[in-house]
Amino acid sequence: MNALPESTGVLVVGAGPAGLSLAASLRQKGVDAVLLDRAAEGANTSRAAVVHARTLETLREVGATGELVERGIIVPRFTVRERDRVLLTVEFGDLPTDFPYTLLVPQNVTEEILLGRLHAAGGVVHRPFEVTGLEQDEDGVTATLADGGQIRAAYAVGTDGMHSTVREHAGIAFEGDAYPQSFVLADVHLDWAGGSEEVMLFFSAEGVTVVAPLPGGRHRIVATVDEAPREPTAADVQALMDARGPKRHPALIKDVVWSSRFRVHHRLAAHYRAGRVFLAGDAAHVHSPAGGQGMNTGIQDALNLAGKLAAVLGDGAPDTVLDEYEAERRPVAEQVVSFTDKMTNVATVGSPVLRGMRNTLLRTLDWIPAVHRTMAMNLSELSTDPTRH
Repeated sequence: MNALPESTGVLVVGAGPAGLSLAASLRQKGVDAVLLDRAAEGANTSRAAVVHARTLETLREVGATGELVERGIIVPRFTVRERDRVLLTVEFGDLPTDFPYTLLVPQNVTEEILLGRLHAAGGVVHRPFEVTGLEQDEDGVTATLADGGQIRAAYAVGTDGMHSTVREHAGIAFEGDAYPQSFVLADVHLDWAGGSEEVMLFFSAEGVTVVAPLPGGRHRIVATVDEAPREPTAADVQALMDARGPKRHPALIKDVVWSSRFRVHHRLAAHYRAGRVFLAGDAAHVHSPAGGQGMNTGIQDALNLAGKLAAVLGDGAPDTVLDEYEAERRPVAEQVVSFTDKMTNVATVGSPVLRGMRNTLLRTLDWIPAVHRTMAMNLSELSTDPTRH
């Protein structure tokens, strides 16, 4: 356990990708920041595995992009399919960026790289410390911890996930709902003809299934099911691929490296700021994993907020600069929540007639270059950059 200081400039609660990005960026900018997490150690599972182009651009600011690209797999396209039929192909090669692709890299590797940037800037993750209370006044925020200790900060940021304690204590509503289905998440070794050149999204009446390549010869499979087993087995994943995946060249699941289940919500915080308290990442927005955008949006939140906090605390900018954070980032999350929700609903159409109409429409849209570009810009989140409009 690292001893906590009595006070800091910015208290960051939650050491996932958003919290690590925020703390590393602040310390690089010369702002005193303390990052704490209630877990005794960082997670060592892959979880979020997609890093999009816009995120790679923003992570150059903290010096993480080069190592991420070195340790990930570059995937140039995204396809939407129903069984063997390709309905829509999205190519990333023509994107207006230095990173015209999707990068597949396990979340624990992303966190390891971000932690390295934090350490290089003189920071650490303080563990295990759980925030149980948060009070603010005109001059700052006082956080009370489960062990009875306290830490004082000029500002506090909740990057502590969907069940955010910081959001709860700030009194910010988390508006939305849960999807009725649960999700299977599995990293597997498999034999199939799909290769490692694309992320595949399979539509079926039973649910959405995503298959994506990972480093080390593995593949990530994410699938919606009515009730997922606690730890999906190779047989469970095989049954999903048999029912939803390619038929001509079926996938053979050789083994499961890691698996889990989770439920997904589509929710958005009513506000990103309450006085001297801010939200970023999953504490501010959660949504379907259909486009692999959750972690990406959170990292971008964090780096946006870091710049504004540094302007106020380091450069003497007025506090009103911080109001721009919600104005800039909440509409982005609103767009992502809406986009992924529509994608999920379209993917799970139950009626055979409606599925036929959907497939015909997608095949028609696949001939229109503007549709390809719009999809590529949305998935890569380059569309969220105002300089590209």
